[in-house]
Amino acid sequence: MSSDTLVKVAAAHNAAPLRIVPRRRPGLWATAAAVLVLLGFAATSVVRNEAFQWDVVGDYFTSASVLRGLWLTLWLTAVVMALGFALGTLLAAFRLSSNPVLRAVSWGYVWLFRSMPILVQLLFWFNIGALYPQILGVRTVNLLGPVTVAIVGLTLHEAAYAAEVVRGGILSVGRGQIEAAQALGLGRWRRWRRIVLPQAMRSIVPPAGNMLIGTLKGTSIVSVIAVQDLLYSVQLVYHRTYQVIPLLMVATIWYIVVTSVLSVGQYYVEKHYARGSERTR
Repeated sequence: MSSDTLVKVAAAHNAAPLRIVPRRRPGLWATAAAVLVLLGFAATSVVRNEAFQWDVVGDYFTSASVLRGLWLTLWLTAVVMALGFALGTLLAAFRLSSNPVLRAVSWGYVWLFRSMPILVQLLFWFNIGALYPQILGVRTVNLLGPVTVAIVGLTLHEAAYAAEVVRGGILSVGRGQIEAAQALGLGRWRRWRRIVLPQAMRSIVPPAGNMLIGTLKGTSIVSVIAVQDLLYSVQLVYHRTYQVIPLLMVATIWYIVVTSVLSVGQYYVEKHYARGSERTR
């Protein structure tokens, strides 16, 4: 065989597409199969365990008292998140201000309310009448009912975390973006609305979504001050019927349902603000 033929054969061999064979991982598949088997056993034990009393769960799942508690939980979550992020945004603006007094006040607020457990804060506000029996001539007991105490305590707590979320989102926007907008002659409000905020939301939405879900579950703590949320509503029932496990399952399933809906909403909001970036999928 001539040298020219050898060269042609070698060139044809090199030009032929190579078949890529995926690496076999029997251990990985065996582990996955074992996990599925364990999950199957766990699901079967839950479904067949008569102690859960699934018939009782079905009876109370859409009862009037449970639905009222669920509505109050959703309403409380929405109010606390709205007020918490409004106050948190103001605190973030103070923290980013050039005024040292405003920066110190914002830092002190965040430090204080992130250091105090939420239960301690709720109990403190619930007993505020011991410190201030009257405010503006009105008795504190009449001014701050259990629901108002829950809103005040949860809002002040959430605002401290929201301030850090908003501040981190704003700081994630490159300084060059703002300078370019200034060079184009955009006003301060237009720079924030068209340049800073859309890019900051990419960093704000994920932790804000986690805060929303955490707040939804965290509202269950208001049951200690007799606010008739979802958990307190099922507690009232099982204190009367002594069916503790099935009533707790009612609350658990409702929390799972609402949290799943919020998670789906968070996914689409993140997808919206991730347009044009490497995070778009």
